[in-house]
Amino acid sequence: MSAFHVSNFIITTNASSTHPKFPCFSLFQKSLSFPYSVPQSQRKITTFVSSKSSEAGELSTAEDEWLSRLPDKNKPLYSHSLPCIEAWLRSLGFYQTRDDRAVWLIEKPDWDAQLSLDVTDLCIRYLKSGPGNLERDMERRFSYALSREDIENAILGGP
Repeated sequence: MSAFHVSNFIITTNASSTHPKFPCFSLFQKSLSFPYSVPQSQRKITTFVSSKSSEAGELSTAEDEWLSRLPDKNKPLYSHSLPCIEAWLRSLGFYQTRDDRAVWLIEKPDWDAQLSLDVTDLCIRYLKSGPGNLERDMERRFSYALSREDIENAILGGP
């Protein structure tokens, strides 16, 4: 669950007679009193939304917890829980797509790739559209019976 902090501010503009094209902006919290009355025509109410910093810490802590639960790197990938596999992929630099939660993307200086967690195996597709000199997309499939270390080395080795 995401938590957000919302604050209302009043932004006032004051067009300078010497530089009418460049108005000066002032930012005040709504609860502050103004030293002078601001005409309604110069008031603009804006809402700023920011994510709480503690939320990022909570996500990091959860990731660290799942990473600490990873089985030995020589164990087959099928012995890993899904949250552990997801934390491991994030630690390698992958990010999950919004459309399909089983599809992950990674962008490296020499190549871009799409990883799919299929039912029977893990599929990595190195994309022609990414950096590098691939003539076409290149796909490799790895059994979940392979160790996490072997899969990691094969994936990060590139096309």
